[in-house]
This record gives sequence, C-alpha cells and structure tokens, in this order.
Amino acid sequence: MQTDYQLLWNNCLAVIKDIIPEAAYSTWFTPIIPLKYEDKRFTVQVPSQFFYEYLEDKYVDVLKMTLHRVVGPGTILNYRILVDNKTKITVDYPAQDSSLAIKKGVQSNVAKSPNPFVQTQAQDLDPQLNPKYNFENYFEGTSNKLVRTAGETVAQNPGKTAFNPLFVFGASGVGKTHLCHAIGMRIKELHPAKKVLYVSAHLFRVQFTDAIRKNTTNDFINFYQNIDVLLIDDIQEFIGMDKTQNTFFHIFNHLHQLGKQLIMTSDKPPVDLQGMEERLITRLKWGLTAELSRPDLDLRKQILRNKISHDGIMIPDEVFNFIANNVTENVRDLEGILVSLMANALINNKEIDLSLTKRVVCQAVRLEKKQISVQSIQEVVCKYFNLELAIIQTASRKREIVQARQIAMFLSKKYTDSSFSCIGKIIGKKDHATVLHACKTIKDQIETNKTFRSTVEEIEVKLKN
Repeated sequence: MQTDYQLLWNNCLAVIKDIIPEAAYSTWFTPIIPLKYEDKRFTVQVPSQFFYEYLEDKYVDVLKMTLHRVVGPGTILNYRILVDNKTKITVDYPAQDSSLAIKKGVQSNVAKSPNPFVQTQAQDLDPQLNPKYNFENYFEGTSNKLVRTAGETVAQNPGKTAFNPLFVFGASGVGKTHLCHAIGMRIKELHPAKKVLYVSAHLFRVQFTDAIRKNTTNDFINFYQNIDVLLIDDIQEFIGMDKTQNTFFHIFNHLHQLGKQLIMTSDKPPVDLQGMEERLITRLKWGLTAELSRPDLDLRKQILRNKISHDGIMIPDEVFNFIANNVTENVRDLEGILVSLMANALINNKEIDLSLTKRVVCQAVRLEKKQISVQSIQEVVCKYFNLELAIIQTASRKREIVQARQIAMFLSKKYTDSSFSCIGKIIGKKDHATVLHACKTIKDQIETNKTFRSTVEEIEVKLKN
C-alpha cells in the first residue's frame, strides 16, 4: 500500500514526465526514491553525489515548480545521498529556509551579476565565486605548476607581489576559470576584509553597455575602482570593443596604482590579442604572463580519480586508463566523458565497461590511431615481465629473458612493417635468422600452449591501449 508521501511523489513524477524528454526522465527521475514528507520538507534519496549535483544544476526549477504545484507552496526538497551501495550509508543535505536544498557552501546565484552602482563593504559584496572550484581540487602537474604556484603566491599577498597583473592564457577547458575561482576563494579565506570580485569579460561588457544606456557610467567606474581583487575571465572578449577597452584601461590604472590585485585570463597571450588597444596590451604584460597547457597524463589521472570519487562512480582500471590515455585535450572533456558514461549506464541499466567507454569517447573526442613501433613493443613486453629494457638487448640466455626477447620480435613482425633484419638490429643486435627463428618458436607455442597464448594476448591488449 502506498503512503501519502509516495502518492505525492508519484503525482510529482506525472507532472515532470510531461515536461521533460522521456530519456531524461528515465535517467534522472526514475532512480529517485521518496522517503518522507514532514513539516513541508520532502526527503528523497538519490544514488550519488554526482546525481544530486546534476539534478540541482539542470532540473532545480522543474523540481521546485512541481513540488509547489503538487504538494503546496513553501515545500522544500531535502536530499539523502547514497554514498556506499553495499553498506547503504547515506548523507543528508538538509533544506535551507527559502528554496530547494543546496549543497552547503555552494552558491545558488553564481550567475547573478553584482550591482555596479552600489558602494558596498567587503562583507556585503557577493564575490561571484564558486566554492567547488578551489585549490584543494586544482591538482598540480607539469602543465599547470607555474600558474598554480603563482596563484597561491598572489592569494597570500594580493597586490604585493611581482605577479600583478597575473595574466593566464590557454585553450578552452584547461582550467583557467577554476584557477580564478581558487585564487579568489583563498584570498577571501586569508583576507576576509578584501573586496574580491570575479566577473566574466562578457558580463563586464553587458554592465558597461547598461550603464551607458542609463547614463550611470561614473557609478559603474566608481564601483570597479573600489574593488581590492578583480578577476576577469576571457578578456579576449574586449577585442573590438573600443569604449569598453578605454573604460577598463582607466579602471586597470587606478587599481594597479593603488596596489590592488588584477587577475585576467584569455585564450591567447597578450601579443596575439589583435584588436586590443596597444596601451592596454602593454599593461597586461606588466606582471606575469603564464600559459596553461593541456593536462599531462599524471594530471589527467589525478583529475579522473577525484571526479570518480566525488561522483561515486565505479569503473574498471581498463576504463580508467583508456580515458586517461585518450581524452587528452582538456579537463572539461574528461568531466564530460564521465557524465556521459554515467547517463548511458543509467539509461541502459548496465555496468560501465570498455566497450561503452570507447563508444562514448569516440563521440566526444577524435581518437588518434596509436602508432606501434619496435621500440614501443620492447617497452610493453619488458614492463609486462617486469624486466629492465636494456636486459633483452644483452646476450643473456636465461629462459625468461630469451622468451621476452622472442615475444618482442614476434610482435614486432606482426604489428610493424619492419624487416627481419631491421627488427634484429633493434632488438639485441641479432641477425635476420635469429628473428625468423624467434617468430616460428612463439607461433608454435601459441598454437600448442593455452597459457602462453593468453600471455601473448594480454601483452597485445596492453600494446593497443
């Protein structure tokens, strides 16, 4: 027999089903389990932290509207998140006073623009920072070590270092926005009296245009000249906007002369900002200009581990390694792949495996065909047998070394266009007859020894991944 809260939730689902696409409904609403309804608080259980955050990001308005219509005005939604499926351990996110429950510390009005015509105290100014982007989850790698170190240095002493302005450039998705928020959050933590403001160049332009229309340009300028730490994202959007550039030039000068901190990001270095005033480009280069490159393999693995742990996703090692090795351009692609895998697994009610992963990755990024060389084959074979690479180049007749050398020769002939002579020169400086013998020996063992065949097949898989 259904309880009252179950009936209420079913009525909510009936409304939601008519609003959103069937696939989205099946993926994001069918797994939700209603738990109770007390004191205008409706508690539901969701499968993971990732699931909760996706609902809050994409469907918060639908949920709020539906609850108010079906259950009654003022109804607040509480989430109970299943963090361990085996032990059934859960974590509650209690409702706040005026709206649906929002994860503690995460602003629900990140997109709301500040009022550029009101002088505010530091504690009254909304810095427009997103707490989920911080230094704790901004992992360090060779591609971002310089900018991360510079960012932390700036956060310790904003406006008092040689890194003013701090100009960070790089392709889309490599972590520029994350860095801005991380610096801003650290400054607010260490220097709560500072007025910190993060704003996109696009929003700055919109505000400036609005100020011109309302004849309040002086108020607009005064507001920005009152900021202690100004973070402007995607400053390349000022290109071609002469009046916006001129106004920002004067704001920049005022803040810099007063020792205030400026941090800017762009998709290209200052020298390539064609269409930007030369005097402004000169000032952008006053401090530190640093590039954020695409994440290296170790950094991609750190980001993946953190995202997987945060979202409560379970994936096999082969899936993890395939994503890390093939999704190489930016962080957003890595995160997007995990979202797609989660959605596909939920829709199809199946585990995340390598086949699904390859299909999802191929839809999102262009996979480069892996080049297999004699050298790479040697490396994979030696790693599989836990041997030093140099050892198969020796004349050693130890059984395990001879076998590894012969397998490397066999696979080199199978996967490359190299001749027997060429393979022999690279692997141990052997002649073509030795390689020919090795290939015949390995082929015979594969045909007669099941265990040995499995070993070679495992090496081939590692070779291709």
